[in-house]
Amino acid sequence: MNTNQSLQQRRLAAIPRGVGQIHQIYAERAENATVWDVEGRQYLDFAGGIAVLNTGHLHPKVMAAVQAQLAKLTHTCFHVFGYEPYVALAEKINQRVPGDFEKKTLLVTTGAEAVENAIKIARAATGRQGVIAFTGAYHGRTHYTLSLTGKVVPYSAGMGLMPGGIYRAQYPNAVHGVSSDDAIASVERIFKNDAAPTDIAAIILEPVQGEGGFNVAPKDFLARLRALCDEHGIVLIADEVQTGAGRTGTFFAMEQLGVAADLTTFAKSIAGGFPLAGVCGRAEIMDAVAPGGLGGTYAGSPVSCAAALAVLEAFDDEKLLERAQAVGEILTSGLRAIGERHNSLVDVRNLGAMVAVELFEGGDLSKPAADLTAKVVAKARDKGLILLSCGTYYNVLRILVPLTVSDADLQRGLALIGECFDELA
Repeated sequence: MNTNQSLQQRRLAAIPRGVGQIHQIYAERAENATVWDVEGRQYLDFAGGIAVLNTGHLHPKVMAAVQAQLAKLTHTCFHVFGYEPYVALAEKINQRVPGDFEKKTLLVTTGAEAVENAIKIARAATGRQGVIAFTGAYHGRTHYTLSLTGKVVPYSAGMGLMPGGIYRAQYPNAVHGVSSDDAIASVERIFKNDAAPTDIAAIILEPVQGEGGFNVAPKDFLARLRALCDEHGIVLIADEVQTGAGRTGTFFAMEQLGVAADLTTFAKSIAGGFPLAGVCGRAEIMDAVAPGGLGGTYAGSPVSCAAALAVLEAFDDEKLLERAQAVGEILTSGLRAIGERHNSLVDVRNLGAMVAVELFEGGDLSKPAADLTAKVVAKARDKGLILLSCGTYYNVLRILVPLTVSDADLQRGLALIGECFDELA
């Protein structure tokens, strides 16, 4: 019989150490917000496969759609034989991405692939090469997206310098003393010191940073960034890989933030656990690349497209956008109640059900509590609750529980988090 320990030993022998693993647990099966390991132990899943399971593990609609598609075809490569699920999904994504303009959608396989394609499209549309990204950003682990990602350790440590032509601006973060004025000034400094606006193809940002700590972009900052892009002919890219598919209470976070991007990337929860990603944007920009310049062998898999169509149906039928708002309210109020007992919980923040709490030693903003954060994650696991950490200083607890979770499980998870802090205080 497999055990977590035996599988861990096999893993260490067979898989390179660079493949990270937060919890040394091996899953056997799952349903909605619950996972059982190979030893039969049950866990409440507040990680959701890192924002992939907004509709929960094995959602019935998604599984039925996948089973039906499996009986028809699993692969042709869209470049050889097209198929209706790709076309239907592109049509529906075009309708949901914010922006009052004609749109087109490219489907690919991973979030990093979507980001790389967005940059390719922006370069083709503008004839420029430079890109501005932000501090705290996470855009992927491929060679180019590592240049965009604003965190060296662990993602690019020891790999040397990444591709050039990327310039780093500051992302607004009130807790760490970076205002919207500071952030816009940092973009202007790039224009003055590093690259002329006419050399910049795109500015890319996450409307709510994921790995960076769930920092929400202020509306005034986004409006000013949009104006800068319009003034200089720069493509604004919203990376909604983690915020998309309803996590924030609207299907895309930018719907709440008052600005439409020219290009939007999406992935993670769009297909309910099946690999799918894409880029949606202004039709004239999307059409800038010549035929054959976009795509991939598995891009827009028919099975994943069928799953994504079922995800969209589930969101509409089960009112999951409203549920995301309710989940966010329950979690933030519960975490703030814990914060009343423990001053290390300095900032609880969210947009919809994208919820995080930032920890500082004794509430001192000069002392990010990375050690405490790691201990809470470990203790929660021991209690049967799966959490994730993130943040530039490794001091943020993030919650990405399926939106289909029950209120009872939300309250149970909050109670376990409270116990962790009580025992570690």
